[in-house]
Amino acid sequence: MSKHSPDADVAFISALAELLNKNDLTELSVKREYGEDDSLEVRVVKQANIVTTTMAAPTYAAPQMQAAPVAPVAAAASDDPAQHPGAVTSPMVGTCYLAAEPGSTPFITIGATVAEGQTVLIIEAMKTMNHIPAPRAGTVKRILVEDGSPVEFGAPLLIIE
Repeated sequence: MSKHSPDADVAFISALAELLNKNDLTELSVKREYGEDDSLEVRVVKQANIVTTTMAAPTYAAPQMQAAPVAPVAAAASDDPAQHPGAVTSPMVGTCYLAAEPGSTPFITIGATVAEGQTVLIIEAMKTMNHIPAPRAGTVKRILVEDGSPVEFGAPLLIIE
């Protein structure tokens, strides 16, 4: 029989939801161990508003309203930096830093030449500073994040060509 209170679990889950919103996260997973064969696993997910455009049978009521959303979606897809072949994406959720400490020289700048394995930025996750290496040698064409900004798993960070 479990000795923990369901009210405590509800308070814990509410605190996780607040943490998710406060830190601009989209997902948080935690496992709480109470003892042998007694645990609580919680996964809190914030759903993003996803807009999709589908082709349907033609309607004659308002054809101009159907055509309007298609153009912005197509333009956004072609400009998506995550689809660029030189995109370096985030391997984790965390906070991105472009320099080793505040006020110091950034690891990279636009136009800088980087070697494979060279640290290009740091992502802090759970109080751990994770150095992110360049996956290939090349020139930094774009930096897509700001110093101190939150990043999601798979988010494009920079472009190296």
